[in-house]
Order: sequence, then structure tokens, then C-alpha cells
Amino acid sequence: MKDYKNHNHHEHNQDCSCEHEHHHEHSENCSCSHEHHHEHSENCSCSHEHHHEHHHEQNENCSCGHEHHHGETHQHHPNADTASGIKFTCLVENLGCANCAAKMERRINDLPEVNAATLTFATKQLRVAVKPEAAGKEEALIRRFQEICVSIEPEVVVRKQQASQKGKKSLQNPKTNASGGHRLSEHQMDLISIIIGALLFAAGEILEHLNGGSPLLPSAIYVISYLILGGQIVLQALKNLCKGQIFDENFLMSLATIGAFAIGNFPEAVGVMLFYRIGEYFEEVAVSRSRSQIMEAVDLRPEVVTLVTESDTKEIAAEEAKPEDILLVRPGDRIPLDGTVIEGESRLDTSPITGEPVPVKASVGDAVTSGCINTSGQLKIRVEKTLEHSMVTRILDSVENAAASKPKIDRFITRFSRIYTPFVVAAALATAIIPSLMTGNWNHWIYTALTFLVISCPCALVLSVPLAFFSGIGAGSKKGILFKGGSSIEALNHISTVVMDKTGTITKGNFAVQKIIPFQNYTEDDVLKLCASLEQHSTHPIGVSISAAAREKNLLLEEAVSLKEIAGHGIQAVLSSGETLAGNRKLMEKFNIDLSGCIQNDYGTEVWLAHKGSPAGCLLIADTVKPEAAEAISSLKQLHISTAMLTGDKLESAQTVASETGIDQVYARLLPEDKLTKLQEIRQKNGAVMFVGDGINDAPVLAGADVGAAMGSGADAAIEAADVVFMTSNMQAVPSSIAIAKSTNRIAWQNVIFALAIKALVMILGLTGHASMWMAVFADSGVAMLCVLNSIRILYSRRS
Repeated sequence: MKDYKNHNHHEHNQDCSCEHEHHHEHSENCSCSHEHHHEHSENCSCSHEHHHEHHHEQNENCSCGHEHHHGETHQHHPNADTASGIKFTCLVENLGCANCAAKMERRINDLPEVNAATLTFATKQLRVAVKPEAAGKEEALIRRFQEICVSIEPEVVVRKQQASQKGKKSLQNPKTNASGGHRLSEHQMDLISIIIGALLFAAGEILEHLNGGSPLLPSAIYVISYLILGGQIVLQALKNLCKGQIFDENFLMSLATIGAFAIGNFPEAVGVMLFYRIGEYFEEVAVSRSRSQIMEAVDLRPEVVTLVTESDTKEIAAEEAKPEDILLVRPGDRIPLDGTVIEGESRLDTSPITGEPVPVKASVGDAVTSGCINTSGQLKIRVEKTLEHSMVTRILDSVENAAASKPKIDRFITRFSRIYTPFVVAAALATAIIPSLMTGNWNHWIYTALTFLVISCPCALVLSVPLAFFSGIGAGSKKGILFKGGSSIEALNHISTVVMDKTGTITKGNFAVQKIIPFQNYTEDDVLKLCASLEQHSTHPIGVSISAAAREKNLLLEEAVSLKEIAGHGIQAVLSSGETLAGNRKLMEKFNIDLSGCIQNDYGTEVWLAHKGSPAGCLLIADTVKPEAAEAISSLKQLHISTAMLTGDKLESAQTVASETGIDQVYARLLPEDKLTKLQEIRQKNGAVMFVGDGINDAPVLAGADVGAAMGSGADAAIEAADVVFMTSNMQAVPSSIAIAKSTNRIAWQNVIFALAIKALVMILGLTGHASMWMAVFADSGVAMLCVLNSIRILYSRRS
């Protein structure tokens, strides 16, 4: 076996205590202190970076998407994904009101059989965890859910979600069909009733202003118009009132407009109901389109696949494809399922999955990931994973799970909305009575109170926050960044320091020849050719890197006449041109090769070469820094975020990488537990920290950070373990994720402040006699629609 600068390639036993870097299999009790390239067991106590899979326990290594700190048990907001018990997911179809969705969630959570329930307005999914004693009673429970939801929104239908109903399909109404079914007709009926009501309202206005016109005819037209526009709303308000729902939007709107009738302001009553219906219609359209746009970005699953048969091809449903099936993928098509290329050659656009813009070559034997786009040649692939287990479904699951994980601001607004409506209604009642008793101007103050009722519905508030975070999750997935929840995005907004692992994060994690230093009359190619001739059959990473460098230069290698490996030193061989040595300094000293004039100051593993008794050159082998690393670190600094690196590698190597990339702080020679200690020290000094690792190691540090992020290229362990997963190993994903998080939080707060400010302004203007009910309707429906449009722009933000 060969040795390069203290790299031992020998067999170590259980009690090995050598002081060199090992490239061997270690036993349970290995206590060596240097970098290992081996499989580690649970109790390995070595001091360097481990590359093994880990699975977190909730108390220490929780993999949920919530803010957490080492040594603490997470205090999660109860939801169906974190609660214990039997879990299932339902679709809540025809769900049109975010505030109503919050009411449904509260009432379902109050059921004794339910441990936890989360209703996500953005995806229309109801995730439920029920108690073990409720096993087998899912159908009965779903009927209970249906009753609760219908009592709040009559058109809602609750169904258990099937695998085929995920993603975009979950947002489609079952009443919609290819021929333009009932749901389409319902939209048409809404639009027709709005148009008829608007025409009648205009006719009433014209007749009222015609000189000599009878006041009875315009009044009758106003009443008819009101019944067309608001009859269903009033009827639903009465039904809900019988069920004890006083602060229902239908009831508040009905009370406000009927109150306007009562004080003789017929045009105002009809106009407000018309404006309300128009606002609701456009709000529904805006919400529906924003949901669709986000899902279009994240749901890459195919409807059908082209199956290759013995004689021809045929299209089958994607969920029917099985492992070992052969699928045809034409140029321009997406790779439908995870598989292996068995015929053809092409280049794949992986950006929908990883965010990486550079196409990747795919040929026979290469594994291909579903969701990537076949840009050129025709391929045949053998299916390795079904639709349910392919990458496109895993990404969709991650996005839907993230949407169900509510951030603190969302939970705060939901609680606030329960106080806001009764407060505004109480203010309306006080405004109607107290000033009227003092001034006697009942009509004016009652009208002012009615404007308060119109803006008392908190829909704009409740809708704006989850949709903003859902858009942020969608924007991340477009760039190959998977956020595990709204709380992860929220936590990223407060990060002050990004702490990174070195190997596999800042560097590529593979050995490569970094520098060739020739001596005497030798050239770089001479040195590389001689060394590679000795190393060409090596399977060690250093030997492989030397051989690879020679192949890249198309150098013709020579087979040695004889070759001997000297344990702990290197290789002695005889080539046609003479005796050649390749190894560490000890090998050179053993054969009396004078290296006194051959000093090199660069970092890396040294491979010295001697030919015919004199030094010929030196090769420096080291891990390769990712080309985008320096730019990514610079982007973090522009976000006013400091950087640190924790590594088990030697200090010289770590400092060289840090200086090349611009990292602020370096901590080297760390044991795994030392990394966690350093992380906690950095947090105490700087504030919240994000740790970025390779997703396969450093489990305690990932768990101990405020946000744990995995550079995993979609690895299973990474997706399971981290709060944020970078589907590509590109370091630019780190500043991108923080930029998206900051943009998402900023827009969520913009929505909240804008909605509250407009409502407060209308209330103040109403008290001063300058606000109309029309303005109040804008403060309700109009503001909600603007918040939806503001949220969706995260998807198209260039800064994020």
C-alpha cells in the first residue's frame, strides 16, 4: 500500500492509535484523530468529517421545518404532520374564504377524536391526525368534517385525498369537466347575476335622476337588483345566524346593506352589494390563478407516459407505470419517472429540479431524475421508481407539507382576526349609539357604523400571510430549494451568520491535482506522466485523481517493468527510462533523495516524484473549491450576513479555502461535538445561525442550528433531515434561500400592514364623515385582492 504525506493505506485493527489520516474501515471503538474515508459506526469518536447517513430524533435532531435550538425540545404548533396518531389527508373543495378555513380548522380540532388538524387554504388540504381509538372510523369522521365545513361554507365538499388528486389536481374543482361542467356554469352564473344586478342598478340611478320620475319605480328596481346580487348572501346569513355564527361575513354584509335600506339609502345599499360581489369575484379569480401558478411551478408530475411494448408504443397513466417498464422520452419531453437510460444519448435540463442552468449529458447506464427536460436526443429509460416514489412526487410532497407548516406570523394573524372582528363590530355599535344620543343625527352615525361593519371581516388579513409564504415556497422550489415549512422561511429572515461545513459544501468533496511543480529539466507533463504510470492501477482517491489528470491531457502512460509498494512510504518502480519513486517525504529520505531545494508553500497532499536518483517534481492533491463559492460568500456579505467554516480538516487547508472564498471565521480540527460547541458560541456572539452541511453528516450541528440546510442533490437522507434542502450542491442556493425568505417575510408584513392601515384609515375617515360604504368595500374585498397580487410577485422576483 502507498503513503502520501502521512496518508497510511494499511490495515488498522480495533485498537489502532496511529497519527495519520486513514483510508480504511474503522471499528466501533476507533479513536484515531484524523480525517477518515470510511464507513463510521454509531460510536465512532474520530475527530474529522463523517460521511454517513443520519436520522434525527425529535428532541435533538428534529427534522421538522420549525425553529429549534440544540438541547431544547421543540415546541411546535400542533398540526397533523407533527402530532401522533393515525394520519390522513382530505381535500376541501370549493373552499373560497381564508377566514372560513381558519374557523373550520378550529372546529375540527375541537372534535374529541382529533389529535391535530391543519387546513391549508393555499392547497385546500386538510391534514388530520386522529386518536388510535378512532382507527377505522375515517369515513364517519370525514362526514363530521363535511358537516362542520358546510355549516360555515355551504358549497364545500370534503373528500379523502387520493394519490392522483395531489398537486394541481387538488386545486381543480370536481364539478369542472372537459365539456365545461357545473363549476364553470357556477362562475358564469355569478358573472351573469353581477351583470344583471349592475344593469338594474344603473337603470335605477338613471330613473332616480330623471326629472318628474316616480320614486317608487327606482326603489322597486333597487330592491330587485339587491335580491339578485345579495339574496343568496342574506339567506346564508340567516342560516348561519341560526347556528350561532354572528360574526359571519355574510351576516355582517347583510346587516350593513339592509341597514342602508333602513335609513333610506337605497342606491348605497345596492351599490355596496354590487361592489362587494365584484370584489369577491375577482378575489376568487386572483386566488385561483395564484394557486395554479405556484402549483405549475412545483407539480412536475406527468399525466401520461409512453410505454414501449414489444411491437409499438402506447400511452398509459403515469401511476400505472411499474419498475422495469421501458418508457420512451422524446426531445422536449420531461423525464416522467426516476429511471436509467438503456438506449439513446441526450442532454438534460435539470433546472426544474435543481435550479442548475447547465444541461447535463445523459447516455446509456446513467440514472435520470423525473422532472428534468430532455433537450435533444430521444431516450429510452427503464423505470426504477413508481410515480409515488419518484423525485417529482417527493418535491410536491415537500411543498405541500411546507404549506401546512404555519409560521408564527400566520398563527398570530389567525388569533388576531378572532379579536379584530368583535372589536370592530363593538366599535360600530358604539358609533351608532353614543354620538347619535349626543347629536341626534342618527342617520349619519348609523351610516358610519355600517361602514365599520363592512370592513370588520378579516379575510384580507387571514388570506394575505399564508399565500405570501406559499408563494415563497413555490419560488424556492423553482430554484431547487425546498423549504420544509413556513417557520423555516421565517427563521431564515433572522439569520445573522451562515456556518458551513467544508467538504461537500464549500468544496466538491473529491481529490484533484491542484498543482504540478517540476524540478530540474522536467516539464509538468513529464512529472504527471511518470507519476500516473505508477498510479494508473490504483483505486485510492489520490491515485485515481493523478490518473484522471493524465487522461485529461491524453498522456500515454507506461507499464512498469516492476513495481513495489512500500507500506507507509509510497511506490518504487522500474520504468523503461529508469527507477522511479512516488510517495511522501519519508520515501525520498529512505532512498536518499535530496529535497532541500524543493520547498513548496501551497496547501494539499504532497506526492513527491524522483527519477533516476534525483527529484523530478511534486504534485499537490487537494479537494476542489466550488467555482461559485466565492461569489456566494460575497452575496451573503451583501445581505449583511457573516460566515464561518467548521471542519475536521487541518488548519492550513481550512485557512486556504477560507482565503480563497472570503469566509470570515475558520475553526479547524474539530470533533463532531466540538462543532456543536462552536456553533453555540457563534450563536451567543452573533445571533441566529444557519448551518449548511452535505446532508449526510453533522447531524447534531444541523439539529442545533436555528436553520439546518443540506447540500444533498436530492439525497434521501438530506430531504428527511434538514429544514431547507438544496437539490443542487451549488452554493448560490444559500444566499438565494435567504433572499427568498427575506422577500417572503417582507411581503407578508406588507400585506398585513397594508390591510390594517387601509381599514384603520377608512374607520377614521368614517368618523370624520369622509368615508362611504363604497370605500369600506374596497377596504375589504379590494385590499384582499391586492394582497393576493402582491404575494404572487415573489414567484417572479429577480432579487430572490
